[in-house]
Amino acid sequence: MSESDAAPGGGPDPTEPRSQFSGLLKPLAWIDGAIARFEAVVLAIGVMIMATVSVANVIGRFVLGESLFFVEELNRFLIVLITFVGLGYAARMGRHIRMSALYDSLPDRARKILMIVICLVTSAVMFVLAWYAYIYVVSVYDTGRIAPSLRIPVYLTFVWVPIGFVITGIQYLLTAVANLTRPDVYISASVVDTYEDTETQV
Repeated sequence: MSESDAAPGGGPDPTEPRSQFSGLLKPLAWIDGAIARFEAVVLAIGVMIMATVSVANVIGRFVLGESLFFVEELNRFLIVLITFVGLGYAARMGRHIRMSALYDSLPDRARKILMIVICLVTSAVMFVLAWYAYIYVVSVYDTGRIAPSLRIPVYLTFVWVPIGFVITGIQYLLTAVANLTRPDVYISASVVDTYEDTETQV
């Protein structure tokens, strides 16, 4: 940590930005940035479409006296998309629920070690779930099922499940790398664990 990162009392200043992946780890910064842009685009489009068709359905029902026949089905598909892509976003922002009573009582070094273990185990679980989700998507594809209202293959809905698990697994893996290569304790690749009301994002 450089002198510019130090607080007046000599400790790290949680309001100052920390360095991102650099040197040999520079490709990880590119991967993280690419995933962030993908999440932003997919989540924004998904939420906007859901809001638009829901409002249009309300207008159609109460003004024109007829609902849009495909809204319920489309929203169900969008909920799957937003939920599983949102898993990665929540991991990136360090917003997943944490049971931290024991964790908070540990000294910094022990917290860092525990965080690395948690991230590696969680990442492994996410990749395993992604594999099983992929198998399920293939099985749905083999059935040839078609959505009755939208007339699209049902497997396209579930494609977002393994994608979301893979993105989340990558985020936890990046968090483990951040904790292995940086002095502070990180709850995500860009969020430092602090005892303030809000964590510090870098």
